[in-house]
Amino acid sequence: MNFSIAITNWYKLNKRIFPWRNTKNPYYIWLSEIILQQTRTLQGLPYYNKFITKFATVKKLALADEFVVLKLWQGLGYYSRARNLHATAKFIHTELNNEFPNNYKGLLKLKGIGDYTASAIASICFDEKCAVVDGNVYRVLSRYFGVKTPINSSKGIKEFKILAQSLLPKNNFGLHNQAIMDFGATICTPKKANCDTCIFNDSCFALQNNKVYDFPVKTSKTKIRKRFFNYLVILSKNETIAIVKRENRGIWQNLYEFPLIESEKEISQEQLILHPVFKQWIKTNYQITLYNEKAIVHKLSHQHIYTNFWIVNYNDSIANAIKIENLKNYPVPTLIDNFINKIKF
Repeated sequence: MNFSIAITNWYKLNKRIFPWRNTKNPYYIWLSEIILQQTRTLQGLPYYNKFITKFATVKKLALADEFVVLKLWQGLGYYSRARNLHATAKFIHTELNNEFPNNYKGLLKLKGIGDYTASAIASICFDEKCAVVDGNVYRVLSRYFGVKTPINSSKGIKEFKILAQSLLPKNNFGLHNQAIMDFGATICTPKKANCDTCIFNDSCFALQNNKVYDFPVKTSKTKIRKRFFNYLVILSKNETIAIVKRENRGIWQNLYEFPLIESEKEISQEQLILHPVFKQWIKTNYQITLYNEKAIVHKLSHQHIYTNFWIVNYNDSIANAIKIENLKNYPVPTLIDNFINKIKF
């Protein structure tokens, strides 16, 4: 059985319909690929539609304020994607006259675009012979061919790229790439693979050897880091609230949050009040209560954040304060957004 013919024939009959599949405009393909990195398709679709509506062209995205871009991105996570998206749009506008590079090598030079995204755009928009290798492709190829090399090793990355490239047909490279990705997303899924209806169930190595869920192979996971956040939700009598921009590198760069005290472990109210950051913000005439009885655990890929929200009613003016009614206009991490929606100031 010819692998590419089989999977593209399957795709023609079973492909899911999404707006970015009706175009070869590199801006739309690029936008969809960036949004769908680390994001399920059905979760990313509304964001794609919002971005296309707000920024119909790469020029409009380039001319937007980063504040607006981050607010529109809010809830998708991995905010470096949004910052890189905006930076690349500005570069394409100012340096490339709003024209995307029309080949893999040129695309790879753009900020935030790696091998996978460059291959996807080059093959779909410009029919360049470039194989895509994402999580779905790793899973399909490792199971079908029985490849045991860890996908998160340098050796595995090279090996799977060579294998994927060798499977490309003589033409219609974008069609082949979309087919194998869709197949992995709908049939050869991570936890409940649809082996009974799979077109490869008579030749798949993993299925024949009863090892479907042993593939793909990964090396041991990165150790999860525990962090302890204490947010000061400082409210004044004139209905303002303290908010600051998170400018340090790391998670949530350039998003907004409440004044933060990060500690090595959970701390008491007494320890909080003695902290220099608390004293910097709060002098006298205040009342403080802990909003949540137990720490709220916000899980990211490599860290778990144990969070306490301390409500501080303050009888004085607040530095960096905004009207409470304007709080929802600011781009904030999901952790903060969930709190805002629950407390309903």
